[in-house]
Amino acid sequence: MAKSIRSKWKRKCRAIKRERYGKKELERLKKTLGIDGQSKDVDMTEISEIAKVTDAKTIKKKEAEDSQMDTNTNKRVFNSKTLRDQHGTYPVWLHPRKIVSKKSKKAKKGKKKQKH
Repeated sequence: MAKSIRSKWKRKCRAIKRERYGKKELERLKKTLGIDGQSKDVDMTEISEIAKVTDAKTIKKKEAEDSQMDTNTNKRVFNSKTLRDQHGTYPVWLHPRKIVSKKSKKAKKGKKKQKH
């Protein structure tokens, strides 16, 4: 099959793009590998002098406060029959269709039977 003028033109344009973006790509790859020639190492001696020293007592106090905050949350207790918690809400893992069916069953059960 013969090559069309269109395909030749596209190939030519792609070659130009490859050449143009190749430089940028090479720079980006070198930068990610860290071999770009521009060293960005920082002298850490000054930072080590600034470091804050804390004793064990203050650390233990902070941990105790954090654990007290965590225990304040109340756990939800779900009824196994109705699958509702103490506030009447369904669990997040229960599918919405299942919730609708449970509600409809509850409504049917609550209706009174008519006498003929």
